Amino acid sequence: MGNRIHNTNIESEVVITSPITLSEQLPLSDQARENVLASRSTVNNILSGEDKRLMVIVGPCSIHDLDAAKVYAKKIQTLQEEVQDTLYLVMRVYFEKPRTTIGWKGLISDPDMDNSLDVDKGLYQSREFLTWLAELGVPAATEALNPITPQYLADLVSWCAIGARTTESQTHREMSSGLSMAVGFKNGTDGNLDMAINAIQACSAPQSFLGINDQGQISTFKAKGNKASHVILRGGKMPNYSAEDVAHCESLLRENNLPERVMVDCSHGNSNKDYRLQGQVVSAIGQQIVDGNTSLFGIMIESNLFAGNQSIPSDLSQMQYGVSVTDGCIDWKETESVLRGLREQISSN
Repeated sequence: MGNRIHNTNIESEVVITSPITLSEQLPLSDQARENVLASRSTVNNILSGEDKRLMVIVGPCSIHDLDAAKVYAKKIQTLQEEVQDTLYLVMRVYFEKPRTTIGWKGLISDPDMDNSLDVDKGLYQSREFLTWLAELGVPAATEALNPITPQYLADLVSWCAIGARTTESQTHREMSSGLSMAVGFKNGTDGNLDMAINAIQACSAPQSFLGINDQGQISTFKAKGNKASHVILRGGKMPNYSAEDVAHCESLLRENNLPERVMVDCSHGNSNKDYRLQGQVVSAIGQQIVDGNTSLFGIMIESNLFAGNQSIPSDLSQMQYGVSVTDGCIDWKETESVLRGLREQISSN
């Protein structure tokens, strides 16, 4: 009788490994731990204004090919040495993708890209890549989408985003209050800024919430609040990165007694969903900084080894190397050009 009333729409159930087991399988070296702590400190110093550099979250829309991602990471490492006086590069390492309807949900959910839902494999591969990245000394930025997965990976992340679809979610606001790194909240998909402002206030305050502990047990957590939270302008029905838009955001932050610190997502609504326009947005932000803006502390760019995007073919061997399977990205050559140009634009400021 029980099966007629419980889990009636569930087809299968698989128990996955606990966070502590995964971290024991893929532990952090002392050097990697120091690299993560140092990068978090730098991110927080940029957010507070103590470090005057511009933070640049740059990388693929999503990670699907770990070998290509490692090639990309080494390029970030090399470019960082060149632009470090003005820019602080953090690699965009997104393993989870929110879907408006259906589609590939990212490496954690579906590492084999065949809807087999091998989450254990996805978590292992994701943590393995992040530990490699931490050893390399390249800081990682990601989106916290599923409220359970941070327990597996968050010790390796230097900056985290809450996406436009989840900024209004109480669950994500509560979870963010307990995260150990800076968190950015995007405005809503329609351009609504109030929900991001509300999210920052909720994240900054003490919160109590349900989650899983390192052993994988359902637990209650009391968080003291995450003060390192901020807004991300990502556009909506219209772009919202102009000087007037930024001033409006500053005004809302000021009215709510929040620090006037703003990040701009150069993709999504701000590029009218055309990845090729991201460079124009970067240049416009650079000009605002040259003109004296002091609230703009960071930008986000979707970039990959090669430009554009591709559909996931049924025969994965036919997939184009280094090309996004989600949003379109600018290629590495343009990424270098855009960031070198940005450094030159703002370095005398």
